[in-house]
Amino acid sequence: MDNWRKSSYSGEGDGNNCVEIAHTPTHAAVRDTKARAQATLIFPAAAFVPFIEDLKQRPRR
Repeated sequence: MDNWRKSSYSGEGDGNNCVEIAHTPTHAAVRDTKARAQATLIFPAAAFVPFIEDLKQRPRR
């Protein structure tokens, strides 16, 4: 994937909680901006929206 963009929430707080997301027609991927070469989470497109909705329901730390 080569269409990565940084989350609009990445600048909040101390600015060290940066994530990037990339989309294709069939998948969405998430990675840590500071550790791009490490693990990337890849979701089927249909599962990504429920994943984000679940995260929104959780309290921020």
